[in-house]
Amino acid sequence: MDSYDAIVVGARCAGSATAMLLARAGLDVLLVDRADPTRDTLSTHALMRGGVVQLERWGLLDAIVAAGTPPVATTTFHYGPETEVVEMSAPLYAPRRTVLDAVLLDAAQAAGATVRLGADVTGLLRRDDRVSGIEARVRGGGTLRARAPLTVGADGARSTTATLVGAGTVRRGRAASAIVYGYFPAPAAGYEWFYVPGATAGIIPTNDGLACVWAGMPPAEFAAGRPRGLEMLFDDVFGRAAGVALGERQGPLRGFPGAPAVLRTPTGPGWALVGDAGYFKDPLTAHGITDALRDAELLTRSVLGELDYGRTRDRVSRLLFSVAEEIAGYRWDLREIRALLLAESAAMRPEVRLLRRLDERTTVGEVAA
Repeated sequence: MDSYDAIVVGARCAGSATAMLLARAGLDVLLVDRADPTRDTLSTHALMRGGVVQLERWGLLDAIVAAGTPPVATTTFHYGPETEVVEMSAPLYAPRRTVLDAVLLDAAQAAGATVRLGADVTGLLRRDDRVSGIEARVRGGGTLRARAPLTVGADGARSTTATLVGAGTVRRGRAASAIVYGYFPAPAAGYEWFYVPGATAGIIPTNDGLACVWAGMPPAEFAAGRPRGLEMLFDDVFGRAAGVALGERQGPLRGFPGAPAVLRTPTGPGWALVGDAGYFKDPLTAHGITDALRDAELLTRSVLGELDYGRTRDRVSRLLFSVAEEIAGYRWDLREIRALLLAESAAMRPEVRLLRRLDERTTVGEVAA
């Protein structure tokens, strides 16, 4: 049985980033995934400032740009008939998951992580009441067993790892928003967010001259409209929220019925959770990938003894969790959603400050303060 310093379960953005950082820190890392993490997945993919800061710090932003990801210089908020344009101090980016996840996986391998795809984790090894490794079914037959003093679950909102370790819940939301999205020729060069009572929409410029265009609604409306087909549902909600003419869609529409946010206990004896496995948030925040990259960094710093992962993660997540719950509830009017989005922006600032300070020589207390 092979032994490693750390095993990461799940090789998409959270897992590959974690494996890369741990390997760069000198750890012997095994990264496993049951599928091919470079294929597309159910996800919109706007990066917020913290995500771009991370990619730049890690030396990966150039690869994202080289893949044809356009810079986003403005964010336009449409509150019914009113429009507010915000100029970015530095560009944002929204790489497709086929681009972002591939760049991160390549970086993990380049850092020295061992990658095993087609390995579906079915159990955890234990020793002295601690998680001490994994057991996985290997595609084509056979079993993979590997030991490590740390096993990291980066396997999504329905995390097998979280289930196997019995991770507790720090906080669970009640509200949720459903999303239908697809790819269209980009009608704009910046992020466009649309809000009307009971509906939302967005345009996210991405690779290949396309934009990820989405329509958001309460889960009950999604459930009622789903039998008519996603196309009719999308046209109805997007037309109501945005009313923007779109070109010919490239590929199918995809739908997410909505799920409440959940913040899980992030660590335990021999295990940790990152990404959606540790903190799933409503897609209206457009913050899931950004937080996945953040938590990969925070966990690595915790492993190196520089900060307390759980305490730091919870501190920078608390405000955004509360604001996201209000936004996802669709109980707001146009005045209230404007105030909520300002509160959301304010809730993101401590995270960006924290990430920018990580390369400074600070004590554990200074980083976590």
